[in-house]
Parts: sequence; C-alpha cells; structure tokens
Amino acid sequence: MSEFLTIGEPMTVFASEEADRSLIDAKEFKKFAAGAELNVAIGVSRLGHSSEYVSAVGDDPFGNFLIESMQEANVGIKYVKKVSEYWTGFYLKQRVSKGDPATYYFRKNSAAANYKIEDLAEINLDDVKISHISGIFAAISDNDLLVLKKLGQQLQSENKLITFDPNLRPALWESQARMVEVTNELAKMASIVVPGVKEGKILVGSSDPETIANFYLRQSDYTQAVVVKIGPKGAYIKQRNKSSHVINGYRADKVVDTVGAGDGFAVGLITALLEGQTLDDAVKRGCAIGALAVMSPGDNDGYPTPAELNDFMNQNVLYEG
Repeated sequence: MSEFLTIGEPMTVFASEEADRSLIDAKEFKKFAAGAELNVAIGVSRLGHSSEYVSAVGDDPFGNFLIESMQEANVGIKYVKKVSEYWTGFYLKQRVSKGDPATYYFRKNSAAANYKIEDLAEINLDDVKISHISGIFAAISDNDLLVLKKLGQQLQSENKLITFDPNLRPALWESQARMVEVTNELAKMASIVVPGVKEGKILVGSSDPETIANFYLRQSDYTQAVVVKIGPKGAYIKQRNKSSHVINGYRADKVVDTVGAGDGFAVGLITALLEGQTLDDAVKRGCAIGALAVMSPGDNDGYPTPAELNDFMNQNVLYEG
C-alpha cells in the first residue's frame, strides 16, 4: 500500500510550445498529463515515495493516455476507475514568459466529475501517512463535493495528516460567495492549510499572512498549522500555540511557466514531512520545488528527483528583496 494518497481530476493538457503567442495563433502543442492533485502525486513519487491516486477517467484515448502516464510515473492506479459512460477532461494552455497563462478547460460532466461515492469504500487507508486534498475537485460537481467530504471524514476518523490547498478556480463555481463558503468549510478538515496570499484576500478578506493564518487556526481544532505562500519571497508559517515566522524562498533564474508551482510547493511540503523533517524544513523544500516548477514548461516537468533537488538546494541562493 501507499504512504501518500490524493483524489482529483486527471486531465490531458495541450500546452503551446510558442511563448507569448495567443492560443488562437499558436500552432505547435505538446501533450502532458496534468491536474493539480495528479501533479502532486507525480512529484511525490518522483522523490521516492509510494503514491496512490483516486479518480475516474473515460474509456477513451485521453483516459488511456492518463493511465499510462500515471504508470510511467509510478503513481498507483488501483483506485482509478475507467468508465464508458463519461469522457475524460482536457484543456489548452498558453505558454507565457511572464504572469499566468491563458487556459481553456473542457471538463463539464467528465468521468471524474461523476466519481461514485460508494467506490470510496474500496480504499484502504492503513498505510497512508499523509493525504492531500484540493478545492478543485469539490468545484467540478456537487457530486464530487460530497465525495471529498466523505473521504475527509474517513481520513479524520483514522487520524491521518491532511494537507489542503484551496486551489481556487472561480470559473468552476456558480458564484464567488459559494466558492468562499465551500472552500473554507473544506479547510476545516485539514491538519495543514496551504493558501496563497491572493487566495487569502478572496477567502478571508485579507492578504496579510497572519490574518489568513489566524482565520484557519480559529475555525477548526483539527488544523494544527497554516502555511501561507507569499510568492517568490517564500512562505509564512504559523503553528497552533507557537510563534510565526517566514521561510525565505529560492530565486528562479528564468520563469517559463507558472502553472504547477503551487502543486510543486505541496510536493516539497509533503515529502519532507513523510521523511520526518520539521515543518520549517518541509516548507523550505516546498519553496525549492516551487522555484524549479516555474522554470519548466510542463505542469509537473520541473519536479525533481532526489539528486536534482539536493543539487538545486545546495547550489541556489534564497530570494532577497
């Protein structure tokens, strides 16, 4: 069995190879396996940890491509269902040298959006040490919101460590008010909540890291720490009944693609905790992998092997300014 488990929607992405050209004008694309939670599962596996993924895909070319990609990445597919009645989601992504790329999603009524809640009964959590959940899965359908809540209850009942990344996707929600309500409710299930400052502005009405951290620590006794990502500067940490502080980030020499940076941060955080490292060291690793991620074109191409991670952390300077 696996020591890490996550649930989400895997997607095939067609990413433009031509920097700063619109998706209308771009002619060359590269196909990747993606999806926020799958990115995390791939990154965790790449650093030598057993990783299991929970989802559903269609019995179609994209679904089969994703399953093959998971197998190649050593991500467990025992709990990935292949169904014939629904299709596999995909999206188009622009390549940019600055800022966030334009993305266009084709995922409504996908196989993952119709994951059967009764299939959760098959999941064996005995060896799971950490589980990662994201607000994206809850956003793609009312069904998946119920699934995520049910899984969270199962994980809490077995006292598992749960990390939660809000991963806000406003286009998937009926309204911002509903997005805020549900996302903050889901955060109550987490041992560690990992928002960004921009997300904090939306979710709690403030971009101040301390205010964001205090909100999530106060709303749930299950939450023991909040790690607020503050961009290239690093991350702010506040643990229950402990003083807060900032961990400096690593400098990215060249930004190629910002997608996957937050998931890379989660990879670093989770893998370091699996290895028994302190939260400070786990956040430092998260900052390193986040920096590596933005220097590569694919959503998870920049996630390192153990040797690559050690080389980067030993040879690169922390962000200043």
